[in-house]
Amino acid sequence: MPKMKSHSGLKKRIKITGSGKLKRSHAYTSHLAHNKSHKQKKHLAKSGLVSKSDYKRIKTRLSK
Repeated sequence: MPKMKSHSGLKKRIKITGSGKLKRSHAYTSHLAHNKSHKQKKHLAKSGLVSKSDYKRIKTRLSK
């Protein structure tokens, strides 16, 4: 059986931290910003972590 290929789209969106956690950016940041409050835009600009429930599924798609 051939090796699993890592998901190319996911490689561009997720970074692995030093401790092995998966870092991601938030959704809802690309447009229609004038409807969002300053507080919401400020919080969306920061990076987030992948939730525990999604971790295993995403980690397998990042395998090289």
